[in-house]
Amino acid sequence: MGSKDEDHPKKKVCQLSIQTKLKLKILLLIVLTNLVTIYIFTQNSSLPLWDSTSLLHQLNSTQHELAGSHSQISDFRRKLASTTSLIESLLAELTSLRESEKTTQGNDFFNLSDEAKLAIGPHKLPLGFSPRSGSDNVHPPVGGGCLRFPEELTKYMTYDIGKECPADDVFAQRLILKGCEPLPRRRCHPKSPLGYVEPTRVPESLWTIPHDKSIIWDPYTCKNYKCLVDRQKSPGYYDCKDCFNLKGRERSRWLIDNGGLDYGMDQVLGTKPAGSIRIGLDIGGGTGTFAARMKERNITIITSTMNIDGPFNSFIASRGLIPMHVSVFQRLPFFENTLDIVHSMHVLSNWIPDTMLEFTLYDIYRVMRPGGLFWLDHFFCLGSQLNGTYVPMIDRVGFKKLRWNAGMKLDRGAEKNEWYFSALLEKPMT
Repeated sequence: MGSKDEDHPKKKVCQLSIQTKLKLKILLLIVLTNLVTIYIFTQNSSLPLWDSTSLLHQLNSTQHELAGSHSQISDFRRKLASTTSLIESLLAELTSLRESEKTTQGNDFFNLSDEAKLAIGPHKLPLGFSPRSGSDNVHPPVGGGCLRFPEELTKYMTYDIGKECPADDVFAQRLILKGCEPLPRRRCHPKSPLGYVEPTRVPESLWTIPHDKSIIWDPYTCKNYKCLVDRQKSPGYYDCKDCFNLKGRERSRWLIDNGGLDYGMDQVLGTKPAGSIRIGLDIGGGTGTFAARMKERNITIITSTMNIDGPFNSFIASRGLIPMHVSVFQRLPFFENTLDIVHSMHVLSNWIPDTMLEFTLYDIYRVMRPGGLFWLDHFFCLGSQLNGTYVPMIDRVGFKKLRWNAGMKLDRGAEKNEWYFSALLEKPMT
């Protein structure tokens, strides 16, 4: 047996041999791994690994395409900058126009005549602040649309204070129909009829043509009532062409109920307890015959109408009835839940823009008392509008249908697809 010193070198040689084998195995494993990786890469890559010429060509092509992309990006950036500049310019112009419009609207008041400013401008209350209005100023009620027509408004307010007003009835009514409603008050006197004749007494006045000297004829084509009565025989279109003839069709209106479009007044009133219909409004009531029929039944009806080439308001007043010179677009000057009945024949029809008509129907609903009647008489529309527009609109407002009748208007031919519908509607009790 050898000593411990003799065994030590043998152990070192043995350990060195083991480490060398381990390193060779690791090296062999690395080589094999790299070979496998190269094999896989050459099998799946579209690039020819060993073809340096082809690889260089593709690299040059990629660089060329990248340079082209940079050029396109630069072009897009220039276009984007140009577009941004254009948008900024348009926004600046729009802002300028808005500011100019605000300034113009703000200056409209200052461009008016002194009399117009006095008529529509604010006035200090003599006793100071009023808790009822919450202000120490009062503004005369003038239609907001008036300020859109400063030149016309100034013309309307140009007159000699305390003297006779200009003969401008037609001009004033056109201003109303543009939306300047109500017109401002004026400090002048309207022209009075020369040789004025007192009106006929009630009840004879209800069916009597008034005297020609009861009104001023200057604004109208006809210069006497005979001309208005005979106008039904004349060619051409006139508003309410035959309604000045009180001995003609006017005499029989609303007396007969045919079960269709024509409702009888007594049948309509019969839907409510006797005496419960007492006051109401007729919208666009022509010469006031509806109100005359109601007056015979002890019911007071106010008739709204315009003077479209005829003295409708004066004619209504001569019959002993109450006229109201307002357009169909004005908020009804009645408090809510007050009227027993509202009637309209022909005026409420499809010539009114849908949204404005819906506002009107809601306003009618507002002034009617619960259980009140809305008599929509001969509403004109096209067949496509009947169920597509107006039935849903009336349902949205919330009226209850008591009667509903529709019929085709055939005087211009069935191919026109023109229709009338009449309806008796009720405001619900709750």
